[in-house]
Amino acid sequence: MTEINSKESVIADQAMDAVPPEAPLDMPTQDFGRQPSIRHKKRANGPMVWLARLVAFGGAAAIAAIGFSQMLQTFGDRPTPMQWALLVLFVPTFAWVGFSFCSVLAGLFAPRLRTPDGPNTARVVVVMPVYHEDTSESIGLLSALAQELDREGMADRTEIFVLSDSRDPVMAVNETLTIAKARETSPVPIWYRRRMTNEDRKSGNLAEFVRRWGGRYDQMVVLDADSILTGKTIRELSARMNGDPEIGLIQTMPILVGGETIFARQIQFAGRVYGPMIARAVAAWSGNTGNYWGHNAIIRMKAFAEACGLPRLPGKPPFGGTILSHDFVEAAALCRSGWKVRLDHDLRGSYEGSPPTLLDMAARERRWAQGNLQHSRLLSMRGLRPISFAHFIIGMLGFLMSPIWLTLLMVGLILSFTVLLSTPEYFPTAYQLFPDWPVFDARRMFWLFVAAMSFLLLPKMIATFRAWLRPLARNSGGPVRIFASAIFENLLSALIAPVQMLIQTRQIYEILRGRDSGWQAQVRAGSMPDWGVVLRRHWIHVLVGVVTLVVLARFSPWQLVWLSPILAGLILSPVTSRYSASPVFGRWARMRGLLVTPEERDPPAILTAALAAARNLPRPITDRSVILKLGKDRELLARHISMLQPVGDLPAAQRLPQITAQAKIANAATQSEALSFLTREETDVLVANAPLLTQWSALPQ
Repeated sequence: MTEINSKESVIADQAMDAVPPEAPLDMPTQDFGRQPSIRHKKRANGPMVWLARLVAFGGAAAIAAIGFSQMLQTFGDRPTPMQWALLVLFVPTFAWVGFSFCSVLAGLFAPRLRTPDGPNTARVVVVMPVYHEDTSESIGLLSALAQELDREGMADRTEIFVLSDSRDPVMAVNETLTIAKARETSPVPIWYRRRMTNEDRKSGNLAEFVRRWGGRYDQMVVLDADSILTGKTIRELSARMNGDPEIGLIQTMPILVGGETIFARQIQFAGRVYGPMIARAVAAWSGNTGNYWGHNAIIRMKAFAEACGLPRLPGKPPFGGTILSHDFVEAAALCRSGWKVRLDHDLRGSYEGSPPTLLDMAARERRWAQGNLQHSRLLSMRGLRPISFAHFIIGMLGFLMSPIWLTLLMVGLILSFTVLLSTPEYFPTAYQLFPDWPVFDARRMFWLFVAAMSFLLLPKMIATFRAWLRPLARNSGGPVRIFASAIFENLLSALIAPVQMLIQTRQIYEILRGRDSGWQAQVRAGSMPDWGVVLRRHWIHVLVGVVTLVVLARFSPWQLVWLSPILAGLILSPVTSRYSASPVFGRWARMRGLLVTPEERDPPAILTAALAAARNLPRPITDRSVILKLGKDRELLARHISMLQPVGDLPAAQRLPQITAQAKIANAATQSEALSFLTREETDVLVANAPLLTQWSALPQ
């Protein structure tokens, strides 16, 4: 009994240490059918922003008009219904690739940004929402950041908050033990809160935090579980926001790091070489009506609370319910309320991990596709700014272009077979003096194809040449290796593109049929799938490629020249998917200087420190033995209890798992037996309830 009383005193002394005192901030749920209740004066963008928009959007419109005119001339004066269908599909495809090219040109008008000097006393909180993550790696990043914030002189006005939505009790114990360990050496307070229910997913997680503790802070830096900002970058972001009271959000351009597989390294290289140029372009035409990518950004707490209380959409998922791609919507909500949202393309020191395999990327894209299509319900938002509308449309087209491209290819093949299998009617009327010759300008079609490919490849060539002229080339193996890596990246992208086309088309089909993506933990470190997995996932792609190859070889061999990259990607998809997920081939490429980025040759100090910090933190234990360790080790139990919040009074229905768990523990002979009696829900209540843990730990081991 004395031991139990002793443990209860530990609970009383340490339970409140998990979180700071609450400082509530009102965050009303928005009604997007009405103008915002609080609306600030909109600030006009400068002439350079309008010039960038003219180049990006005006250029894309001109390219679409030229493409329409030239394709119409290709078909002559009387296009057939199938030719009209091809024309309708070709124009948005041509405009899409044209926009990517014109957007790069618009980057020439990107603003020059600076960090203001002067005092800054804004209180900053760094929040990291987590959901079933590798805790040591995520907290290792935060531990390294805490040290950098201290060196930047921000430790006295910055705090770190880990916002857990984990539902697995094993993961919850790993989180508490790891964070308790990290707090022992952190110069910055690290707080931890785990929700017992996770309504509205990540957006609900952040909203609940703002409503409980938002009044404690002026600015909020949002991270993902695998992303980080350097202390210097956070200091600059805070100063820039403090220097302009009209800024609601500043987004940075994250650099992908840590890729080990060929697939991850390909995305990492592309993001490092092409990403900065794309960021300049988006910053140029977005101006003060930018977008938000959900992490690696700083947000004004007052603005976020005032404008970003997201409602649930009417109806059932996938188009109703919780807003999945909440970041785009939060940016649009800030802009419609008159706050500035900006992409500061010049800031470095922003990093995130990349998906390790093609299959893992497909799993992420399923959720992104649903979230972006859901934005179609928000296009009628009152007060929506035109550029926010454009961000929504661009996000939707990023996925809709796959079925459009697929349909375009199918219509083109049908047209070809129609010509091959039909006999032209040269004299459709009996009294016709001159024949009607079939019209198809192959030369004009060829140049349209060349133009489309140029729009796709020229931005990459420009970015590669730009990299040659910068320190990036010296830190990535020199111009020759940069060029070789760019060729390798383009070849691998060409193989993957048709597979992604079919995957995304299927995803769109499933969403339109009403299938919800659910909420699964993201895979941060994948492994090479076995042949059974890739064949199950890609057999349909191989079948489509083989059937198309056989049919074309029989009836229209010349088309194989144009379609060979697509067919090769489909037929080789199991091989590409499996071996691009191999860390061995990733290391092979790195040793030969392929797909190498400066961050690999000269790792940023914060990433090196994060690896060292992660090694000094407890390694996650993935089974219930981590819970049994609490009963065996009094110090571990005290650490875990120190990270728990007091359990408030709950309705009887919500206390039912606690009541049944308490009864089962009372009737168990040992800790192991008690744990075996408990369901997952009851175990979750156990690890979150200090008195219940005390009762359980008093049992014999």
